[in-house]
Amino acid sequence: MSVQEHKSGAPTSIRCMVLTISDTRTEQNDHGGALIKEKLKEAGHQISAYSIIKDEPLLIQEKIKKAVSSREIDAILLTGGTGIAKRDMTYEAVQALLHKEMPGFGEIFRYLSYAEDIGSAAILSRAIAGVYENTAVFSMPGSRGAVKLAMDKLIIPELNHVIREIQKDL
Repeated sequence: MSVQEHKSGAPTSIRCMVLTISDTRTEQNDHGGALIKEKLKEAGHQISAYSIIKDEPLLIQEKIKKAVSSREIDAILLTGGTGIAKRDMTYEAVQALLHKEMPGFGEIFRYLSYAEDIGSAAILSRAIAGVYENTAVFSMPGSRGAVKLAMDKLIIPELNHVIREIQKDL
């Protein structure tokens, strides 16, 4: 089966929640969150919800659980809190919820970051993706460059396919 055949039947518009994880961002300076919304809209997807929340694991998990329980969200895209500083807890919050991890997302993101942009500093990135309760979850770093890379090279090209795979047995 070809890649195109495998991707056929995927939904054309995905209902997405965008979450910016930050202790300092506001809607006015949330450039990463704004870029995610812009890229999703350009690709024909819906922004069903958007929030900026503090980098607190329980708060992050509560927001994800609430979104998933509403059944109005197909994918959750998070930006921020993926570094190695003490306050960066997004990775731990997301990883603890995932039923199925997509390790290739983080691996390829770091590879592309290394090759295209930041060199060896890519080892500090803890981008992660997976499935929680029939919902795709993508967590990427907070910089605009990281968001652009993740959205252009990984998320937008595969989002419809990911949702098709998650929903095909429902």
